[in-house]
Amino acid sequence: MIDLYTYRTANGRKVAIMLEECDLPYNVHVIDITKGEQHTDAFRRINPNQRIPAIVDSEGPEGKPVRVFESGAILLYLAEKCGRLLGTDRTTRLEAIQWLMWQMGGVGPNFGQAHHFRRAAKEQVPYAIRRFTEETRRLWGVLDARLKDHQWVAAGEYTIADMALFPWCLRYEWQGVALEEFPNAKRWFDAIMSRQAVKRGLELPKA
Repeated sequence: MIDLYTYRTANGRKVAIMLEECDLPYNVHVIDITKGEQHTDAFRRINPNQRIPAIVDSEGPEGKPVRVFESGAILLYLAEKCGRLLGTDRTTRLEAIQWLMWQMGGVGPNFGQAHHFRRAAKEQVPYAIRRFTEETRRLWGVLDARLKDHQWVAAGEYTIADMALFPWCLRYEWQGVALEEFPNAKRWFDAIMSRQAVKRGLELPKA
Protein backbone atom coordinates (compact mmCIF):
# COMPACT_ATOMS: atom_id res chain seq x y z
CA MET A 1 0.00 0.00 0.00
CA ILE A 2 1.18 3.51 -0.84
CA ASP A 3 0.41 6.51 1.35
CA LEU A 4 0.14 9.74 -0.63
CA TYR A 5 0.59 13.04 1.19
CA THR A 6 -0.73 15.80 -1.01
CA TYR A 7 -2.84 18.88 -1.63
CA ARG A 8 -4.62 20.41 -4.62
CA THR A 9 -1.60 21.77 -6.45
CA ALA A 10 -0.10 21.02 -9.86
CA ASN A 11 2.68 18.95 -8.32
CA GLY A 12 0.27 17.11 -6.08
CA ARG A 13 -2.00 16.28 -9.01
CA LYS A 14 0.87 14.76 -10.99
CA VAL A 15 1.27 11.98 -8.47
CA ALA A 16 -2.44 11.37 -7.97
CA ILE A 17 -2.83 10.95 -11.74
CA MET A 18 0.16 8.61 -11.87
CA LEU A 19 -1.21 6.40 -9.11
CA GLU A 20 -4.51 6.16 -10.97
CA GLU A 21 -2.75 5.38 -14.26
CA CYS A 22 -0.69 2.65 -12.56
CA ASP A 23 -3.77 1.23 -10.81
CA LEU A 24 -1.79 0.95 -7.59
CA PRO A 25 -3.59 0.81 -4.22
CA TYR A 26 -3.07 3.95 -2.15
CA ASN A 27 -4.37 6.03 0.73
CA VAL A 28 -4.62 9.82 0.57
CA HIS A 29 -3.50 12.06 3.43
CA VAL A 30 -4.41 15.72 2.99
CA ILE A 31 -1.64 18.14 3.92
CA ASP A 32 -3.39 21.50 3.96
CA ILE A 33 -0.63 23.87 2.94
CA THR A 34 -2.94 26.87 3.47
CA LYS A 35 -2.84 26.00 7.19
CA GLY A 36 0.88 25.26 7.31
CA GLU A 37 0.43 21.52 7.86
CA GLN A 38 3.54 20.85 5.77
CA HIS A 39 5.62 22.30 8.60
CA THR A 40 4.70 19.75 11.25
CA ASP A 41 7.36 17.48 12.73
CA ALA A 42 5.41 14.44 11.54
CA PHE A 43 5.47 15.56 7.91
CA ARG A 44 9.10 16.69 8.13
CA ARG A 45 10.03 13.08 8.86
CA ILE A 46 8.44 12.12 5.53
CA ASN A 47 9.78 15.05 3.51
CA PRO A 48 12.67 17.01 5.04
CA ASN A 49 11.99 19.77 2.49
CA GLN A 50 8.44 20.19 3.86
CA ARG A 51 6.70 20.36 0.50
CA ILE A 52 3.97 18.24 -1.02
CA PRO A 53 3.64 15.74 -2.55
CA ALA A 54 5.41 12.83 -0.88
CA ILE A 55 4.72 9.13 -0.67
CA VAL A 56 5.52 6.26 1.63
CA ASP A 57 5.50 2.84 -0.03
CA SER A 58 5.17 -0.01 2.46
CA GLU A 59 6.47 -2.38 -0.22
CA GLY A 60 9.47 -0.52 -1.55
CA PRO A 61 12.71 -1.90 -2.97
CA GLU A 62 13.51 -5.36 -1.61
CA GLY A 63 10.14 -5.34 0.13
CA LYS A 64 11.13 -2.66 2.63
CA PRO A 65 9.22 0.59 3.30
CA VAL A 66 10.54 3.64 1.49
CA ARG A 67 9.68 7.33 1.42
CA VAL A 68 9.96 9.35 -1.77
CA PHE A 69 9.68 13.13 -2.08
CA GLU A 70 9.94 15.56 -5.03
CA SER A 71 7.21 15.01 -7.59
CA GLY A 72 9.55 14.12 -10.46
CA ALA A 73 11.34 11.53 -8.36
CA ILE A 74 7.99 10.07 -7.32
CA LEU A 75 6.89 9.74 -10.95
CA LEU A 76 10.13 7.97 -11.85
CA TYR A 77 9.84 5.65 -8.86
CA LEU A 78 6.25 4.71 -9.65
CA ALA A 79 6.99 4.20 -13.36
CA GLU A 80 9.74 1.76 -12.45
CA LYS A 81 7.53 0.08 -9.87
CA CYS A 82 4.67 -0.53 -12.29
CA GLY A 83 6.97 -1.20 -15.26
CA ARG A 84 5.41 1.24 -17.72
CA LEU A 85 4.81 4.88 -18.64
CA LEU A 86 8.54 5.54 -19.07
CA GLY A 87 9.23 4.49 -22.64
CA THR A 88 9.91 1.02 -23.98
CA ASP A 89 13.71 1.05 -24.35
CA ARG A 90 16.75 3.07 -23.27
CA THR A 91 16.29 5.67 -26.00
CA THR A 92 12.62 6.38 -25.33
CA ARG A 93 13.24 6.28 -21.57
CA LEU A 94 15.90 8.97 -21.99
CA GLU A 95 13.50 11.05 -24.08
CA ALA A 96 10.80 10.85 -21.42
CA ILE A 97 13.27 11.78 -18.67
CA GLN A 98 14.52 14.80 -20.64
CA TRP A 99 11.01 16.19 -21.03
CA LEU A 100 10.29 15.44 -17.37
CA MET A 101 13.36 17.48 -16.42
CA TRP A 102 12.19 20.26 -18.77
CA GLN A 103 8.98 20.42 -16.80
CA MET A 104 10.73 20.33 -13.45
CA GLY A 105 13.38 22.92 -14.32
CA GLY A 106 11.46 25.21 -16.65
CA VAL A 107 7.70 24.87 -16.80
CA GLY A 108 7.01 24.39 -13.10
CA PRO A 109 9.14 27.26 -11.76
CA ASN A 110 8.16 29.76 -14.45
CA PHE A 111 4.47 28.92 -14.59
CA GLY A 112 4.43 29.07 -10.80
CA GLN A 113 6.02 32.52 -10.77
CA ALA A 114 3.56 33.71 -13.42
CA HIS A 115 0.69 32.49 -11.22
CA HIS A 116 2.14 34.29 -8.22
CA PHE A 117 2.90 37.66 -9.78
CA ARG A 118 -0.22 37.77 -11.97
CA ARG A 119 -2.69 36.61 -9.29
CA ALA A 120 -1.36 36.40 -5.73
CA ALA A 121 1.34 39.01 -5.14
CA LYS A 122 0.27 41.75 -2.73
CA GLU A 123 2.19 44.24 -4.81
CA GLN A 124 1.92 44.50 -8.59
CA VAL A 125 5.44 44.33 -10.03
CA PRO A 126 5.24 45.07 -13.77
CA TYR A 127 8.75 43.81 -14.50
CA ALA A 128 8.08 40.45 -12.80
CA ILE A 129 4.67 40.09 -14.45
CA ARG A 130 6.15 40.78 -17.89
CA ARG A 131 9.21 38.58 -17.34
CA PHE A 132 7.34 35.47 -16.22
CA THR A 133 4.41 35.92 -18.59
CA GLU A 134 6.79 36.14 -21.54
CA GLU A 135 8.78 33.11 -20.41
CA THR A 136 5.59 31.14 -19.84
CA ARG A 137 4.43 31.92 -23.37
CA ARG A 138 7.84 30.90 -24.73
CA LEU A 139 7.56 27.54 -22.96
CA TRP A 140 4.06 27.02 -24.33
CA GLY A 141 5.58 27.64 -27.76
CA VAL A 142 8.22 24.97 -27.15
CA LEU A 143 5.51 22.52 -26.13
CA ASP A 144 3.35 23.38 -29.14
CA ALA A 145 6.29 22.96 -31.53
CA ARG A 146 7.16 19.59 -30.03
CA LEU A 147 3.58 18.39 -30.41
CA LYS A 148 3.32 19.45 -34.05
CA ASP A 149 4.80 16.12 -35.16
CA HIS A 150 4.26 14.08 -31.98
CA GLN A 151 1.07 12.78 -30.42
CA TRP A 152 2.64 12.81 -26.96
CA VAL A 153 5.50 14.82 -25.52
CA ALA A 154 8.04 11.97 -25.45
CA ALA A 155 8.78 8.38 -26.39
CA GLY A 156 5.99 8.09 -28.95
CA GLU A 157 3.53 7.21 -26.21
CA TYR A 158 1.85 8.64 -23.13
CA THR A 159 4.41 8.81 -20.31
CA ILE A 160 5.21 10.49 -17.02
CA ALA A 161 6.43 13.48 -19.07
CA ASP A 162 2.84 14.17 -20.14
CA MET A 163 1.58 13.62 -16.61
CA ALA A 164 4.15 16.04 -15.21
CA LEU A 165 3.25 18.81 -17.67
CA PHE A 166 -0.51 18.54 -17.79
CA PRO A 167 -1.44 19.84 -14.29
CA TRP A 168 0.65 22.95 -14.87
CA CYS A 169 -1.06 23.52 -18.20
CA LEU A 170 -4.49 23.30 -16.56
CA ARG A 171 -4.08 26.86 -15.29
CA TYR A 172 -3.45 28.40 -18.70
CA GLU A 173 -5.85 31.26 -17.98
CA TRP A 174 -3.79 32.22 -14.92
CA GLN A 175 -0.84 32.58 -17.29
CA GLY A 176 -2.64 34.84 -19.76
CA VAL A 177 -2.76 32.06 -22.35
CA ALA A 178 -5.61 30.90 -24.56
CA LEU A 179 -5.35 27.26 -25.66
CA GLU A 180 -6.44 28.21 -29.16
CA GLU A 181 -3.14 30.08 -29.55
CA PHE A 182 -1.31 26.75 -29.36
CA PRO A 183 -3.38 24.29 -31.41
CA ASN A 184 -1.01 21.33 -31.12
CA ALA A 185 -0.84 21.73 -27.36
CA LYS A 186 -4.63 22.07 -27.25
CA ARG A 187 -5.07 18.74 -29.07
CA TRP A 188 -2.71 17.12 -26.56
CA PHE A 189 -4.44 18.85 -23.64
CA ASP A 190 -7.88 17.61 -24.72
CA ALA A 191 -6.58 14.05 -25.21
CA ILE A 192 -5.17 13.93 -21.69
CA MET A 193 -8.26 15.51 -20.18
CA SER A 194 -10.38 12.71 -21.67
CA ARG A 195 -8.46 9.96 -19.84
CA GLN A 196 -10.47 8.44 -17.01
CA ALA A 197 -7.43 8.03 -14.75
CA VAL A 198 -6.68 11.72 -15.20
CA LYS A 199 -10.22 12.69 -14.27
CA ARG A 200 -10.03 10.58 -11.12
CA GLY A 201 -6.62 11.97 -10.20
CA LEU A 202 -7.79 15.57 -10.58
CA GLU A 203 -10.50 14.97 -7.98
CA LEU A 204 -7.92 14.28 -5.26
CA PRO A 205 -7.68 15.09 -2.50
CA LYS A 206 -11.40 15.32 -1.89
CA ALA A 207 -11.11 17.14 1.45
